Amino acid sequence: MTQKILRQDRQILSLMTELAKALRCCRQDEVFCEDVTFTQFIILDTVARNHTLNMASLHDALSVDKSTTTRLVAPLIKRNLVIRDRADHDSRAATLKLTEEGSEVHEKVWQCLLSFIRAVQDGIPAEKRAGVIEGVGLFLSSVRNVSALRCGADAKSGGCKCSAIN
Repeated sequence: MTQKILRQDRQILSLMTELAKALRCCRQDEVFCEDVTFTQFIILDTVARNHTLNMASLHDALSVDKSTTTRLVAPLIKRNLVIRDRADHDSRAATLKLTEEGSEVHEKVWQCLLSFIRAVQDGIPAEKRAGVIEGVGLFLSSVRNVSALRCGADAKSGGCKCSAIN
């Protein structure tokens, strides 16, 4: 390699690697709480916050394509946690709503997740929490922006549209 790899470059790579390892609990295929994966919870939470959500907005929130969104929502519909209806404004578009059972599961998973979040917070000295949150937010924003430049992704979502970094 013709460039000198600086210590800080190694630290950034190490940080990205360790973040990926630490966030394994948030992988799409692993059950988190209440027999719901982390990604399914993100869907439930996004629908809950919006009361009614169109599928296009969910594609953006998840940073995945339409077919993947449909595949991720299907188990929630099958479990009767989410109802998929036709949108009022366009019969081709779909909207999602939580069922009563979906609202209950959403609340239970939030309780489970809160204990995890609070334990993470407790591992950070109180006087440093705001700085850590701000720093991680800046780091993620930078990664999203660079990903968008490198592979035509949306800077807001950070979703990379290429199969490999050039």
